[in-house]
Amino acid sequence: MPKSDGIKRTEEPDEPDEPEEPLVDTTTAIPLRSKRTERLQKKRHLKDKASKQHATWWDLPSELVINILTLLRPSDVFILSRVNQPLRQFILQEEAGICREILARRYAVLSKCFPLPVLLEMVDKEAHPALLSDERQAILNIHKRPYQHIKLPDQCLFCTCLTCMLAWNNLNLVVDFAYWQRSLDQGEPITMIPRGKSPEWNQNLISANADVVLKALGSMLWYVRILERHLNSTIGSIRRHGNNKGNKRRRFRMSAEDAEVETDLFLERSGPPSMDFPFHRDNYYMLEAYLPNRGWNAELGEWKYMPASQHDRDVEFVKSWAKRREAAATQDAGQNQIEKVQERPR
Repeated sequence: MPKSDGIKRTEEPDEPDEPEEPLVDTTTAIPLRSKRTERLQKKRHLKDKASKQHATWWDLPSELVINILTLLRPSDVFILSRVNQPLRQFILQEEAGICREILARRYAVLSKCFPLPVLLEMVDKEAHPALLSDERQAILNIHKRPYQHIKLPDQCLFCTCLTCMLAWNNLNLVVDFAYWQRSLDQGEPITMIPRGKSPEWNQNLISANADVVLKALGSMLWYVRILERHLNSTIGSIRRHGNNKGNKRRRFRMSAEDAEVETDLFLERSGPPSMDFPFHRDNYYMLEAYLPNRGWNAELGEWKYMPASQHDRDVEFVKSWAKRREAAATQDAGQNQIEKVQERPR
């Protein structure tokens, strides 16, 4: 039996259990000191930032993106189409609608003065034999003369009705005219080509100009880009001749605001007609606003433009011409046969 220590003890009552406090995780991540992991983190951060910016652009509604693009110049749309592949695909997919808005907003006048030639494959096949006949091509020699600043069209590629021939010449002309603007602004003479000569540099130039027009036949964006360049050429030419105090010729009224807004609305005002085709680069020196296919109606006080249906009328004229030639040839053949029969001895 254990011995008592002589001290009398009293038992204390048990205290009630207190609720335990929730555990709090106070651990922290060990800082990474590796240079390799720091580089990876930085690269991932930049990638996340770029992806968020990309998502922000495409989070916009498509209609809003299209409206933004229609406010830009065609050259700006070209630049945007080279930013990345998704944006390029979007622009190409909506190209027709974007360009229609740009034409209506910026180039309502120029688009009526410079229609596109029509590809032969888009023309009624019934008219192909007549358009390609040697007799028909001989008639067009006056419009197919070998200009030094315009490449001859391919008759197997383009419709050779009068409207399309003039459209080809006019578009090639404005591209060439834009090329020489710097020389005209700086007062440098345009390189002249002796009669009968065809230097390589000029052949390369007119071929490059023709390639631009060919691209415009398959892409509306290239077409509005040509009109943008011609508007810039026109504005620069009017300004250049306006600074020449000795030039008292009539010209279009163009204010500084007209030039800044970069639209062709000021060309709707009355001004000098420009129906004469610049058949030589010598004409560039005095050329200000080349705007073919329209004439001023004094009674109405406005310009009247060539109707868009003129191409179809010309094709129908060619078909009628071919039918008349065929009927005349048949009649001549029948008359010759009668004469041969009458000449036989009896």
